[in-house]
Amino acid sequence: MDVRKQIDYWRNGSDEDFAAAESLLAKGHLRHSLFFAHLALEKMLKAHVTRQTNDIPPRIHNLVRLAKLAGLSVNPEQAGFLRKFDLFQLEGRYPDCTQLLIDSEAARERLVSAGDMLKWLNAQL
Repeated sequence: MDVRKQIDYWRNGSDEDFAAAESLLAKGHLRHSLFFAHLALEKMLKAHVTRQTNDIPPRIHNLVRLAKLAGLSVNPEQAGFLRKFDLFQLEGRYPDCTQLLIDSEAARERLVSAGDMLKWLNAQL
C-alpha cells in the first residue's frame, strides 16, 4: 500500500466534503451541511490514522475513536467538540434518531468550528 497516496485520498475527500458542507449551508440545508462537515472531519482523521498505522483505517465514524487511533493529542476542548459533532453523523445516517433543532446561525457557528478543527488537523499531517 502506498501510504502517501492513501493520506492524499483521505485529505482530498475531506476538502471536497467540507466544500459541499459550505454549499449546503448556503442553500439552507442545515442538517445535510453538518453531516458533510462530520464526513470531512472523519476523512481527515482517517488520513491521520493511515499515517499513524501505515494501514487503511477502520470503517468507523466515531471522531473521538479515530483521533485516538491516530495517536493525536487533542486537548479537552477539542475532544468535547469531536464528541458533540458525532451527533451529526448519527442524525444524517439514522432517521429514527432524535432530530436536533438547529437554526442557520447555530449551523454556521458549528461549521466554522469544524473548519477550524480541519485546519488544525491538516497542519498536523
